[in-house]
Amino acid sequence: MVKKAKTLQIPVISEIEFAGRYTHKKTICITGSNGKTTTTLWIHHILKNAGLNAVTAGNIGESFARQVVEDLPDVYVIELSSFQLDGMYEFRADIAILLNITPDHLDRYNYEMQNYVNSKFRITQNLTENDWLIYNADDPIIEKEMAERTILAKLAPFSIEKEEGMTAYINNDQIIFNLKPSVTMSIHDLSLKGKHNVQNSMASGIAAKILEIRKENIRESLSDFKNVEHRLEFVAKVNGIEFINDSKATNVNSAWFALESMSNPTVWIVGGVDKGNDYDTLLPLVKDKVKAIVCLGTDNAKIIDSFGSHVEMIGEAKSAMEAVAMSYRFAKNGDTVLLSPACASFDLFESYEDRGKQFKFCVRGL
Repeated sequence: MVKKAKTLQIPVISEIEFAGRYTHKKTICITGSNGKTTTTLWIHHILKNAGLNAVTAGNIGESFARQVVEDLPDVYVIELSSFQLDGMYEFRADIAILLNITPDHLDRYNYEMQNYVNSKFRITQNLTENDWLIYNADDPIIEKEMAERTILAKLAPFSIEKEEGMTAYINNDQIIFNLKPSVTMSIHDLSLKGKHNVQNSMASGIAAKILEIRKENIRESLSDFKNVEHRLEFVAKVNGIEFINDSKATNVNSAWFALESMSNPTVWIVGGVDKGNDYDTLLPLVKDKVKAIVCLGTDNAKIIDSFGSHVEMIGEAKSAMEAVAMSYRFAKNGDTVLLSPACASFDLFESYEDRGKQFKFCVRGL
């Protein structure tokens, strides 16, 4: 039906574009290849703790349209995928957040990275001088595109690598939110660990500062937030072996962040529907941290070719139960078993949630 409409030059819009025509409430819109859901929920957590009536919408929870019909909030916190951005034309965010851009969904974009980049940058379209764009100044693709585009919005870059010109930056393990009045807090007080979560916290804190949330609320909410299910979620420790569910890692960059955060020898469960993955960026981490790999998918040839000669043990599984049993055999006391597939789930599971739930069920049955 959609293809037919397009051939007849009938406009096809996304649900976000449609719903946005029926509300004038403030919108905070978050996109990026990784960290969208965490940042969306983190911002929502800060706003709720500060007493604002905020709801999440878009690529998480209820649809934006349903939330608009309910017409309850002061602020919509909207997670946006590239798929949703592709169908947006007149919609604009009051506060737009661009977390990072790394290869993902290239099968949708004719394996042209620039097509995917352009899709992500649609979040900046229609921004006015009264709006804000919060963006990751450490991301090389974003930095290149920002230099080549004219964006009218007020800019709020954040960085963990540099200080000059940044709205949020790191100094002596302190995050400095450089919007008056400034807020400072230790990275060690953040509830979520890892460099990527420092970046997610920066984006969240800047959005809160723009909305003039009190600094006490910001510090408290950045330190007591609990992350979404299936994102680096501790499942259980069995005979000294820790099991972590990161089923939401459906691309290489997400898996990179997960592996980077591992401190113990790791048995890595990886695989599924490949979306044009390039595994080369993971090789240094695999050599450094991974002792064994369990491939969980119907076609594992690419993973075996990429990593087979770099790990002690590698095996193939066709179900969550088989993957958990095999990883348990490969691991020993003090090791971590990490499900971080770097792939979509639709070859063996209904969704990444189904994959994660089956993994947790099998772990708890050990």
